[in-house]
Amino acid sequence: MKQAKDPFAGVRRKAEELVAQMTLEEKAILCAGSNFWNTRAIERLGLPSVMVTDGPNGLRKQAASADHLGINDSVPATCFPSAAATACSFDPDLLYEMGQAMGEECLAEQVAVILGPAANIKRSPLCGRNFEYFSEDPLVSGEAAAAMIRGIQSKNVGTSLKHYLANNQEKARLVSDSIVDERALREIYLAGFERAVKKAQPWTLMCSYNQINGTYASDNTRLMTDVPRGEWGYEGMIVTDWGAMNDRVQAIRAGVDLEMPGPCEGSCRKIVEAVQTGKLEEAKLDICARRVAALVLQAAENPVTPYDPEAHHELARRIARESAVLLKKGTALPANPDAKVAVVGAFAKTPRFQGAGSGKIHPTRVTSLCDALDARGVHYTYAPGYQAEQAAPDGELIRQAVETALQADVIFACVGLPDSFESEGFDRTHMQLPDSQNALMAALAETGKPVVAVLSTGSAVILPWRDQVDSILLMYLAGQNGGSAAADLLFGDANPSGKLAESWPLALEDNPSYLHFGKGGNVEYRESIYVGYRYYDKAGMTVQYPFGHGLSYTEFAYSDLKLEKAAVSDNEPLTLSLTVTNTGRYAGSEVVQIYVAPPESVVFRPVRELRAAAKVHLEPGESRPISFTLEPRDFAYYDTGIADWFVESGVYTVEAASSSQDIRLSAPVTVQSTRAGSRRDLRQDAPAYYAPAGHPLDIPREQFEILLGHPVQPWHEARPYTPNTTIGELRSCAMGRQIADQVTAGVRQMMAGAGDIGAMFEAMLEDMPLRQLGMMAPDQFGADKLDGLLMMLNAQPME
Repeated sequence: MKQAKDPFAGVRRKAEELVAQMTLEEKAILCAGSNFWNTRAIERLGLPSVMVTDGPNGLRKQAASADHLGINDSVPATCFPSAAATACSFDPDLLYEMGQAMGEECLAEQVAVILGPAANIKRSPLCGRNFEYFSEDPLVSGEAAAAMIRGIQSKNVGTSLKHYLANNQEKARLVSDSIVDERALREIYLAGFERAVKKAQPWTLMCSYNQINGTYASDNTRLMTDVPRGEWGYEGMIVTDWGAMNDRVQAIRAGVDLEMPGPCEGSCRKIVEAVQTGKLEEAKLDICARRVAALVLQAAENPVTPYDPEAHHELARRIARESAVLLKKGTALPANPDAKVAVVGAFAKTPRFQGAGSGKIHPTRVTSLCDALDARGVHYTYAPGYQAEQAAPDGELIRQAVETALQADVIFACVGLPDSFESEGFDRTHMQLPDSQNALMAALAETGKPVVAVLSTGSAVILPWRDQVDSILLMYLAGQNGGSAAADLLFGDANPSGKLAESWPLALEDNPSYLHFGKGGNVEYRESIYVGYRYYDKAGMTVQYPFGHGLSYTEFAYSDLKLEKAAVSDNEPLTLSLTVTNTGRYAGSEVVQIYVAPPESVVFRPVRELRAAAKVHLEPGESRPISFTLEPRDFAYYDTGIADWFVESGVYTVEAASSSQDIRLSAPVTVQSTRAGSRRDLRQDAPAYYAPAGHPLDIPREQFEILLGHPVQPWHEARPYTPNTTIGELRSCAMGRQIADQVTAGVRQMMAGAGDIGAMFEAMLEDMPLRQLGMMAPDQFGADKLDGLLMMLNAQPME
């Protein structure tokens, strides 16, 4: 893997010179924000303040009325398709282009760093923030993130690769402890971040709120310094997620450079006191200050340059078009432009095109499917069929929709998840669409007319009517011009070419994390490496739609798979090639996926793992050879006994596929290891990992602890109260209940009219630690006042 260059190489020396002239206090305040969105200026030395702001699929910069919580309106910006959509394009060049456009908008708004992309693994379809994340597979996630980072940073605008690490649920994300074994960390949860860091060198890496194996991310020297800087060669700056700081002095030791949001006066005092009393080496602080100074210097001279909103609107259309997935293909698509069309569903006029929460963008404009049909001059009839935020079926709306459908040749039914079902701050509790929409789809199917479902969702859902409709076009959350993209695809101006970057299970209980997801306290990743298709294929489970699935209006044939060598050693690459032919009537693009299946082993491993992919566009009848190079690590697993990647000797199978369950060609290759590994045999001690199965999967804790190498520690007691005590835990004494009620009332008042952000904060409130209240109400809960409050609370009798 080619290593990207240090983005701050040209300013390192000047940063060192500036920090050398700073007082201890100046270095401390430089390592904290000045407000919600800006770094601190050191005016005496001419070091300015720069602005960072939310992403990750467009710019969310607050207008001049910026507040201390980041909840006020933002400036207009292009809302591009979400990561759940763009990952399905399997097109790094397209994501690079999207990144360039986002960088241009940052320059126009004088933003130095945009907070994205988000590269967390989709451990469960329920995660409320899955729309922001690319994939269940670290290769897809890492490649997509790297491409976007390179695109944004090509404009000399920084990125913030987030949320590092193991932040795979919204429930209790501020305090929960992700208990993950080392193999799963290395092979699944670290691997995507590793790829993005090595290939793109993001200016910043954002540490997450949660604990990982008992240590808060911001305190974790191993994960903040040893792994990214020591093993991956990371050169950038590490910033906290907003309010994710646990212990500021320890975080300096760990290598966390910048605390956000500011002003963090209590933290700055603690840094100064720790240096003065010898508890913190000033050299550690100098390192952090130099990294912050380097970022500021790199961005400070950026010119303010305008961008073309219309060009970006059209780019959003093209990205949505290339990312859409044809889940099911019948006979109705591509639709005849002269057909009588019925458009049904409230989302056809008021689309769900982006996720809810901190990254919600104020779009420059929005084009719905109905807008796009109007622009085309398509004659259609429309019926809403349901109210977007009403779960119960509306019999009259359904009756009107059926009446409209009966007069048409084809029905475009726009359905999906409303904002209230998935958002930052909370997780879903089920995978169902609203009952109102399922009832509508059942009624439409009974008309006997061909129904084409146009699906808008941020994550996988259960489609009980999938066998009764003609076709299903998945748009995910397609951005502000998703309506035009959908129209292009429905009428055949473009051919769907997206492939699923996540598996769609038949039932929620089929997901391997089902029993250990969405809980507070310890969140045990008992499924280990068996995430997504790695589990479904190993367990032999049927799914709604497998990872990598996506149909086209044309057909593709694979042939002539050739490996450059029949045998390789564990320190040399393997080149392979095959030919893809468009055998159908339409031009189209195919995503060729290369999987590697390991030999039988005493080490548990998935059936196959994605190791490469490429998208190729072909005219009807056209054939094209494609080549790939597999690196030694593509055959490896992480051997905890030697603390390194290890390739076992044996015969591996290289598979060329159209999805994880549609293997078109395969060929064997013998790989010879040149060193010894521990080859840890757990068949006796942890047999569940060799044949994982169950409905739901239930790995015994004792076997999980064998992987961990230690027992799972119990969650902390409610007393004594600490800065990490949550609002909910306060309720164990009378004074705590009174404070919790006052805080809850205050937050509700503060967030009145804040829309999605307000709903997000309220959902998180019971699991919010006391230390984070300082961000929301610094006058009442600043660091000094919190210490006094805790003393009083701990003096209260326990009930």
